Amino acid sequence: MNIIFQKLKNYISHIPLNRWLTNYKSYNLLHDLQAGVTVGIMLIPQAMAYSVIAGLPPIYGLYACIFPLLLYPFFGSSKHVAVGIVAVDMIIISSSVSKFANPGSKEYIGLVILLTVLIGIIQLIMFASRLGFLINYLSRPVISGFTIAAGLIIISGQMGNLLGIKIAHTTHFFETVQAVLEKLGDINSTTLFLGAASILLMSAIKYWKPVIPTSIIIIVLGILIGWWFKLPQQGVKVVGKIPSGFPKPEIPGLNFSDIRHLLYSAITLALVQFMSIVTIGKTYATKHDYSIESNRELLSLGIGNIFNSFFRGMPVSASFSRSVVNEQSAAKTPISNIFSALVVIVTLLFLTPLFYYLPYPSLAAVVIVACFNLFDFRSIKYLYRTKKRDFIIAILTFVITIVIGIQEGILLGIIASLLAILYRQSNPNVAELGHLPGTRSFKDIERFSKAEPIDKILLLRVDASFSFANAEYFKNFILEKSKGKDSEYEALVLDCSAINDLDTTALIALEKVIGSLREKEIELYMTGLKGPVREVMKNAGLYKELLEKNRLFRTPYRAILEIVAKWDEENVDEQLINYYKNHEDYENKENITHEREYEPDDEI
Repeated sequence: MNIIFQKLKNYISHIPLNRWLTNYKSYNLLHDLQAGVTVGIMLIPQAMAYSVIAGLPPIYGLYACIFPLLLYPFFGSSKHVAVGIVAVDMIIISSSVSKFANPGSKEYIGLVILLTVLIGIIQLIMFASRLGFLINYLSRPVISGFTIAAGLIIISGQMGNLLGIKIAHTTHFFETVQAVLEKLGDINSTTLFLGAASILLMSAIKYWKPVIPTSIIIIVLGILIGWWFKLPQQGVKVVGKIPSGFPKPEIPGLNFSDIRHLLYSAITLALVQFMSIVTIGKTYATKHDYSIESNRELLSLGIGNIFNSFFRGMPVSASFSRSVVNEQSAAKTPISNIFSALVVIVTLLFLTPLFYYLPYPSLAAVVIVACFNLFDFRSIKYLYRTKKRDFIIAILTFVITIVIGIQEGILLGIIASLLAILYRQSNPNVAELGHLPGTRSFKDIERFSKAEPIDKILLLRVDASFSFANAEYFKNFILEKSKGKDSEYEALVLDCSAINDLDTTALIALEKVIGSLREKEIELYMTGLKGPVREVMKNAGLYKELLEKNRLFRTPYRAILEIVAKWDEENVDEQLINYYKNHEDYENKENITHEREYEPDDEI
């Protein structure tokens, strides 16, 4: 715990809020206010509905959307993430806690609050351990595929509210579509008309670029229409009565038996929430060209959840749908979350009667129109044009997210990215080099038509770290190449300038290569060895052996001069003699031949 407190003290002294406020402009305040109010208005009915999904009274959803939102700008790093309770988390809570208590009961509520504090503690432990780096494996293709899939899932989830039909809440796209198709006969025409009209009106208004966000316009119009036409009497679902009152602080009850029962669910939710908030944060960071700090996201979640547990709140993370609206409402900094929290607070204390007639189809329209911007097909087209492998990962992530689920799509997308990395490492590029006439350069003969191979000398460049993952591949490739085509090679020059690491498995493979080449009477020369690689070779004794035989050089050019100078004395191939004589160093033959490129006392 001391480590956690030390890191907290260090981070609090460098809170991101200082960075936001340093360059904060008056127009930023207006944008953040608009975005925060818009998201706050959306948050009220969503929080109540999601609370019911979790098996709690609706008021607990509002309690959960106060302190995490107030605290996020102090510790979070994303400009567009909208914090609050999320439907997916509520489903996990319901499925895990209902095993030990009846939903809605006092015991059940206590377990949910205990689960909240456990999640916060686990996230702070992850923060203190600096495990935020794990999310770096969430690549651009994964984000692109997930973003489009998430847009479809969010839209499908609003179909019940848009059509006036009751369907079970799920994050599985095809389950929602099937449920909608089965209840097409139950569609409420008034609800559908109001929802469709709201979507069309929002699409039209945005081209006029009004000062007030279109989402607020639609929500205000929806409330007025709901009140004027008495929509509840026509079968249109409205938000209805919202209980008032501010949560009183309470210390969560800690029972070791309950902790043991809830620990697995707490770990699962801690990881899911972390993955969710960083995924959403990276999505908008990529779109708006800024970066987020995954460890700070862990810190913000951990502190927010712990505070929530003291005020009868549930676990919170980041909402994709509300983040979409937050970004589309032109939020400039995470301070918009504070304004959203203030909307919830003011609503709890004073304004609950005003939202009574807010129609659900109006809310659905706001979410659906906002999701249109998630369909970034240009990004998919870019991946297809530039790197087919990344395109496949994006499509795979999209399909898995749609077919199986959100968390599974992200997780398997990350796994696919890791497998692609491992495949590239185990099957790296090894280029055969040729000499560019009139220069000291050696280039890939497959990419440079003017690059000329040198008879009896095989030049190879390894474009990857030399490790256990590719050691066998390298060994087989080099030995296969050294067999030659029309004539046997007499020397192999290995350009190692791109190798930045060498492990023991690869070192053993390299020693086998040297032994096999020695049996074939082929001389091995290595060039461009970097310090970390030389250090490993030195510790193994291989470096000294090659150095004493004058087989280590800084560049392929120097190695070739050494080889050709030696062969010149034996009156061999004319091409090699001409190559050597055409270089300006020919007159300094003696100096070049005996000049060591590396000395025993060189710095590693």
